[in-house]
Order: sequence, then C-alpha cells, then structure tokens
Amino acid sequence: MSAEEVLLKFLGKPGYKPMRLEAIVQALGGDKEDLRRLSKTIPRLIKAGAVVTVKGHLLALPSAGFSPVGAGAPARKQASDLLEGTILFRPSGSARVVFDAVPGSPPREQLHIDADDTHVALHGDRVLIKLNANRRDRNGDDWGTGTVVSIVKRALTQLTGTIGNNRLQWFVVPDDPRISREIIVRDPARAGLTPAPKSGDKVVVRLDVWERRNLNPTGTVTEVLGVTHTPMAEYLAILRRYGLRPEFPPEVAAAANSFGKTVQKADCVGREDFRQIPTITIDPDDAKDFDDALSVERTANGNVRVGIHIADVSSYVKTGSPLDVEARERGNSTYLVGTVIPMLPHALSSGLCSLVEAEDRLVKTVICEFTPDARLVKTEFANSVIRSVKRLTYKQAYGFLQHLTKDEIRALPAPPPHQTGSPGRPLAELTDAELDLIQGMIDDLWSIGKILRAERFRAGSLDLEMKEIKIYCDKDGWADRTEVVQHDESHQLIEEFMLLANESVATALDKVSIPHVNRVHDDPDPEKLAALREELAGNGFQVGDLTHRSEMVKLLASLKDREDGYTIRIQLLRSLKQACYRPSPDGHFGLAKLHYSHFTSPIRRYSDLLEHRIFDAYIQKHGVRSASKEPLRSPGIGELTRSCEHISITERNSSEAERDSVKIKLLELFEREAARPDKRPFEATITDVKPHGLMVELNASQAYGLVHMSTLTDDYYRLNDRGNMLVGSRTGRKFMPGGVIQVTVDRVDRFKRQVDFRLYDGRLAQKPRGPERRKGQR
Repeated sequence: MSAEEVLLKFLGKPGYKPMRLEAIVQALGGDKEDLRRLSKTIPRLIKAGAVVTVKGHLLALPSAGFSPVGAGAPARKQASDLLEGTILFRPSGSARVVFDAVPGSPPREQLHIDADDTHVALHGDRVLIKLNANRRDRNGDDWGTGTVVSIVKRALTQLTGTIGNNRLQWFVVPDDPRISREIIVRDPARAGLTPAPKSGDKVVVRLDVWERRNLNPTGTVTEVLGVTHTPMAEYLAILRRYGLRPEFPPEVAAAANSFGKTVQKADCVGREDFRQIPTITIDPDDAKDFDDALSVERTANGNVRVGIHIADVSSYVKTGSPLDVEARERGNSTYLVGTVIPMLPHALSSGLCSLVEAEDRLVKTVICEFTPDARLVKTEFANSVIRSVKRLTYKQAYGFLQHLTKDEIRALPAPPPHQTGSPGRPLAELTDAELDLIQGMIDDLWSIGKILRAERFRAGSLDLEMKEIKIYCDKDGWADRTEVVQHDESHQLIEEFMLLANESVATALDKVSIPHVNRVHDDPDPEKLAALREELAGNGFQVGDLTHRSEMVKLLASLKDREDGYTIRIQLLRSLKQACYRPSPDGHFGLAKLHYSHFTSPIRRYSDLLEHRIFDAYIQKHGVRSASKEPLRSPGIGELTRSCEHISITERNSSEAERDSVKIKLLELFEREAARPDKRPFEATITDVKPHGLMVELNASQAYGLVHMSTLTDDYYRLNDRGNMLVGSRTGRKFMPGGVIQVTVDRVDRFKRQVDFRLYDGRLAQKPRGPERRKGQR
C-alpha cells in the first residue's frame, strides 16, 4: 500500500477529526522522510478534490462533510466567490485576512495573501478577496491563498511618519512598519505650515485616494510634530495615530472645575460614614489617580469587616452631561509610558474623585464580613464617605507584609513627584502608633486575601499572570530605566479584594436579572486548543485534553518547571479568546466565574461608571438607606449593548497605543545602548528558533529581538529534525526555546522598529547588566 493510500485510509477512519499533516504522520508512526514526501503529495490531492483543508491546515476527506479553507468556506470549485475581511500586513509586505465571526458558525481560519496580491490595500482595511485555486503559498504548497480584489473601507485617512527628500521628490516613511510603501507628498514648503517641515521631521500626512498599485500612495503634510525620534514628537505621533486627546473641550473642563477641590458637607448627608475607620490605598509608584481603598474593622463577635471602597464618580458625572458624553467617547484612560490620557479631566481624575490621603472622598462600598477563618458570611452595599490615613505604594505595602522593622519601613523611598499623583506623607514622618495601625491592617487583609486566592485557584481560576515591565522616564521625557514589576503579595492582596467586589456586584445584579455591563471571557475555541496540543506533542510534550479546565490548570502548573514554560504560556494565551464587555452574564473563563463585572476603576473605565449607575438603581430599589433619593433608572438592553460594543473598541485602541508607547521607549533605550563602546550583557530567554537565528526576549525589559545566524560565528549551526533547536556541528552547543543566554545590543532600526542582538562574548570582561538605563544615567 502506497503512502498516499495509507493517508487516505487514515482520513477515512470512523470518528476521524481533522488534523495537521505533522500529527497524522506521527499517528501513523512515520518519520521526517514520510512527512517530506507527503508534503509534496498533499497539494496534488487537494487540487484533485481527494482531500480538503479545514481551518487552513487541517486535513480531511470531502466526503466527511468538512468544508475546505475553513468551516463554512466555499468549496474549491467555488473559489471565485468573494469573501470580505480585514487585512493585516506583516513588515515583509505579505498579509493575512481575518474574517468576522458568524453567529452559529465556527470561526473561519485566516487566509494568507502574498505581497504581490495585496492590490492597493493598507494595514487594517476592510477588503474583498477571492480564493486562489492553484496558487502556491510561501512554503511552496497549495494550502490556499487569496488575492485582494477591492477595498471596502479604508482604515486610515491619515498617518504619521518621518519626512525626507531626494532630488526628485519629497516622501514620508510611515511610522508603522506594516505600511511598507513610502508616501509621496507635495512640496511641504507650499503647505503653508509654520514652521515648514524639514527632512527628518515627524509629520502627519493626509492620504489621497490610492488606486494604482504600480505607483506609491500620495498625500499632503498637514502637521509638523517635531524632530523624529525625540520624546515629544513620538508622543504627539501616538496621539495622532490613535485619536487620543489630552485636552478636554472647554465646557467639559469647566464642568469638572465647577465642583471645587473638596467634598462639601452637603454631599456627605445620608451616606455611611467610614471616616473614623482606618482606610488605606495601595497603588503603583507612578499612579496618578487612586480608584480604590480598603478599610478594616473588628466586630464584637470577632469577625473582620472589610470595606472595599471605590471612587464614586457617578456622583459628579451625570448621565447625558457634557462630562458623561466625553467620558463615553473616550471609553477609558490610556496609560502611555510616563503619562496618562485620562477619561476624565484632571480636576476629577486626579483631584476630587481620586482617593488621596487625608481628604474626604465619596465612594461606593462593598462591605464583606469574614469569620476569623476567612469565611465570607455577609455582603452589604452602601454609598459612603471615607478619609484615607495613608497612600502606600506596592513596594511600601510589601515592606509591611515582610514585617520589616519600623526603621526599615521609614527608610522605604517615596516615588519622585514627577512620576506620581499625591504621594502623601513620607513614611519617615509616621509615628510608631501609625505604623502599628497600618501593620495590623495589612496583616488582617492578607490573612483573608491569601485564603481567597487559594480558594479561587482551587475552583479552577487560571494562573495566566505574565511578567510586567515598567518603564520610567526622566523629567525631560527620555526613557530612563526599566523595572520588572514583581507580582508579589502586595499586588495579590489588592487583586483579590477587587475581584471580590467585582464578583459581588455582578452576582447581586444577575440574581435579580438586571442587565448590566458584564466582563465576559468566552470559552476558547476547542480546535485552537487541539492545534496547540498537537503542536506541543510534535515537540515531545504530551498534555491532556485542554478543553477540560483541569487539564489546562495542570498544564499551567507544569510550565513553572520547564525551560520553555514561558514560551508555551504565550502560545496558550494566544489560543484563548479576548475578553470583552457584554450585557449578558456569559461568564469569565479565565477567572472561572459565572458572574463578573468591572466595578472597581470608574476613574479610568467607562464600563465601571455605567456599572455604578446600575448599582445605584439596585440599592435604591432594595431599600439601602444610603441610596440616592433622586429618581434613578438603569439603562435599557439596547443602550447597554451599544455601550458595551463601543467601550470594547476603545479598550482595544488604548491597548494598542500603550503597546506602541512601550515599544518606542524600549527602542529609545536600546538605541543608546547600541552606541556604547563598552557593550554590556543582558539576560535573555530564547522564545523561538528560526532558520535565520534566535528570537529572544530580554528578561529585564521584555524587549524582543533577533540574534541573527550570521552572528553565531563560533560554530556552524543547523536546525534539528523537529525544527525547534539549533545545534552546533562541531561543538554540539544547543539553542532551544526556553534557554537563557547573555546578549548585547548589536543594532537598532527605529524605522523598522527592530532590535538585533548578538551573543555576549564573556572574554570582553564586561559587567553584568542591571536595570536598563539611558546612557549617562548609571
């Protein structure tokens, strides 16, 4: 029986589910030669109609009822049918098209588009494509590709970039490396801009209609942002790219200022008074606004009563007001490196709404009563007024958790004024009694928080925590240093009580069937999990059925002891769906919670502000004595649906802007490092192995880059049979995902946004590298 016949017989077995070719060969007991031979045979079988591809690269027989090129796609004989999707480019010029989900149908697999077949599309455009019936993909096999036929809707009407010129014309190199064509612009001297743009400036370009692929796109320079790659020019470019506005319309700013700077006595009437109950805030060093605070008190029966206090933004931002309209449009605050674009004017966001130290503040409170063994026995809701006794940073709170001596606590540094909002009194000024009070509060909170955390993970919550990097800037805006944020007990303490408040409010609203803003994380696509499982198996890592939560929990636990654990964790995260907002209580997969909403950050998220308004109507209806006496209504399902869709979009936009900001600042740091004559090493983890080199991530900054094969000069390296390891022919030295190596910065390309590294040569006797700092800031 030929290999082709064996394959077809295997595909025809009862109960067969579509698999990748690699997994099929492994199941048949084949070797790499069988895989190579069948890889050449498959395109012919597909062309003949004997085999179809499902969701891109999974193989099946057409008689089994599977549709080719992704579930729900037209058959090969209908390949001329047009499909609509969003095109996403790669820096190489090729692209992929992703398709919208169709309710009731499995998701369609994304489709590869060769660079020559992208027509006049630009990154993010909505396009119509046709399937190529007999076009080979970039690997030389006919697995199905497409060609862009027309543009349905442009994603961009303007872009930012660096202007330059030659003897013939002026042009702009786009900031986004996924837009590989230069934009030809008219002579900027005729644009009437002051000052006139000069070569090397960062500019904004309004795009013209682009209809001919053989010609570059054209446009007009509309704004000069400054000298490219300087902090202010890069900051302004991010604002323009993502439509972010630091300034507020005059009427909105005036409305925010009209409330004054202090809480009025009249505003406290009818509220629960927590001002005599010790209350603290714990936030990052560079926090500009403080949404949440915690209070602790002992009851007569020995229980612990924890107040989870959240800034009452809804007391100031009323439905339909100019403040509300502006906040909804923004959707959320955006945290760029070194600064924030707030959802609310600073008079509220870092002023009257922020739970700063030693000031009366209006809050919404979730009151949770625990027995001495941390069993939750009672939950209440209230509108309250508090007065924080101390603003702590996470590092300071961690000092209390570690039971440092009073002298050691007092020596803990406060964040620099230019990096934070209100820092409060220095710890050095606190009395022994004040330090003892805070110590007791934190001990009580953590004794409960650690049990809540353990119970959450026992219930199946996934440990998806990834390393977080904080970049700090100097007073002039230049990237100064990076720091790994340790997700220690101080972070975990706050996290558990915020999760508890979010779940408590959502549970109460769902119990009485009140529509509200749910934070939804849908179950993952079983086929994506199966593909991940097959890929791991192909690399020799056998895991259970990941569609079962217990197996996913097991996998995550096992990654802690594996060298390639970090890489696999990233793969798993990419297999999960993105969380969003929805008016229906569809649950949160990652947290393993049936009822969940966002309630604890109304200063920076409109979702939470909406939830507060619904909360107000709920406590009023249920006779809570501190509820508002004004007539209240909850938004209808149609209004909620529109709001949820809108804030899900603004959240993604902010996330992209924040990632862009981090990338730019890391490039800024490493550009200076590359210029140093005394190159110093960075510890890096290999995340992937490619034929052209090693993809690495620096452990201290999460910066990605390539160690090119040409720089590995100590030996001749080849890929192993599985393609997941480089092995030296002479020395046997091995490089594989998860391995830790020392590298130095070799080259930085600010336009392509790429960093190249090379292996550190220890013979140069350079010092080990600490936190990354800008040149001259050691």
